[in-house]
Amino acid sequence: MIETAFLFNLSQGRTGHNEPKLLAGLPLALGTGIGAELRRPLGISMVGGLLLSQVLTLYTTPVIYIFFDRLAQRFSSHRAHDTGLEVVPAD
Repeated sequence: MIETAFLFNLSQGRTGHNEPKLLAGLPLALGTGIGAELRRPLGISMVGGLLLSQVLTLYTTPVIYIFFDRLAQRFSSHRAHDTGLEVVPAD
């Protein structure tokens, strides 16, 4: 079933492509000193946006794939019953 294979691949995947951007935004968000009050909103926006997009990507992508897999299985079983063919599950 695609569900378990996809979740396994997702758990093995790297999400490190946002780390340099996140680390660049932390000094802006947490910095003190001259002009820090002007840079802080930019840093908070960068860090918050990256964290939110990462979380949404990791949660919504598997849900969408699983939904479409179940939808395809449902339609393939209906089609097989209508035509009298046997349904062979995919690995």
